[in-house]
Order: sequence, then C-alpha cells, then structure tokens
Amino acid sequence: MVSWVRHKIRNIFLAGLVVILPIAFTLFILTWIFKKLDNLSPFITNLLIYFGAPLPKGFKIPGLGIATTVLIIFLVGIFTTSVIGKKVLVLWEYILNKIPFIRGIYGAIKQIIETITIRKNAFNQVVMIEYPRKGLYCLGLLTCESKGEIQNKTEKEIMNVFIPTTPNPTSGFLLFVPKESIIPLSMSVEEGLKLIISGGIVTPFNEIDSQKLKENYFYEDKK
Repeated sequence: MVSWVRHKIRNIFLAGLVVILPIAFTLFILTWIFKKLDNLSPFITNLLIYFGAPLPKGFKIPGLGIATTVLIIFLVGIFTTSVIGKKVLVLWEYILNKIPFIRGIYGAIKQIIETITIRKNAFNQVVMIEYPRKGLYCLGLLTCESKGEIQNKTEKEIMNVFIPTTPNPTSGFLLFVPKESIIPLSMSVEEGLKLIISGGIVTPFNEIDSQKLKENYFYEDKK
C-alpha cells in the first residue's frame, strides 16, 4: 500500500515537471529578454527627444520590454514562415544540433512545446491497439475515420491511428485500424502525450485508481 502511494506521488510529481519545465524555461528566457530590452529605454528616450518628442530626460518608457519582445516574436514568426526563413531555420537547427549540450536542451524543449501546443489539437482521442502482435498493446492517437480509396478497399470500418514514438512523440507512423479493434481510453490527449514522452513513467491517475485507493484505505482502517 505504501509503495503504491509512493509510486503515485512520484508519477504526479514527474507529470508536474513535464508541464512546468518548458513553461519555466520559456518564462526565464522571456524575462531575460524583457530586462535587456528595458535597458534600451534611455537610448530610445534620447532618440525620441532628438526628433522632438516632448519627453523629460531620463524618462523610462513603460512596457517597452514587453512590447518590443512581442513585436520581435511576431516578426520572427513572419520571417520563419517565409521561404527564405524556413531555409535559415533549417540551417540554424543544423548548427544547434552540432553543439552537444545545447542540442539536448533545444531538442527536448522544442519537442515538448511542439507536441503539447501544436500536435495535440490534431488528435481526437487516446486509444490502445494490439500492436506489433496479438497480446502486446501500444498507445495511439485517433485522428479521424479513413475515407476514399483506403476505406473502399476494405470491408470493415477503418480508423486512422497515429502511433507516436518515445521519447519524441512528434515522430511516429500511421496505422489504418478496424474500428472494432480499437480500445478507447478516457485519458486526455495531453495526458497520453505525457505518458509517451516520459516512457511510461508518468501514468494518468483515473477514477478507477481513485476508487481502488479509497477501498485500500477503507480496508486498512477496518484492520
């Protein structure tokens, strides 16, 4: 009983880390940028005064760091979605991947953020299927019903299931699975992604687990 509770506490703690670390890292970087850009306030003020702005000397422009950071992020987004920007981004990531320490941090943060913020919205439900053989199960993400030629060539109703890889769920492969062979799960897509990223360490705590915990506590009290 004690080991089971300890295991659950550890899983909950790790689940918190998976969520907090990317957020904390992002906030740390943004705060650093805010402070650096706020230090430009005297320079901007003097420049505005030079061009005739009615500002007192030494005036600090409020919100300069935040406004400039938002503008930079927006401009970077415009640039990276362009043809030239995409090529520059590929080159930049190639250079980062050659630096041992930076490669690990950048890759992990990018994968987690892409998975949780972008790819999560492309999936409808977490499911389980027997794969790669009968008696073994793997976690999959349901995308939609198969249509067109794929559905027409099969007698059963087919569903598209994306099978993510661990620890990088942004890569994986697509399976066309008969609907009757799919086992739907109650966990959210975000919980499923955490389970995949952690290699099975972070297991969602569902209603059945809660009921078992209550029953165990009740049994211990009876003893």
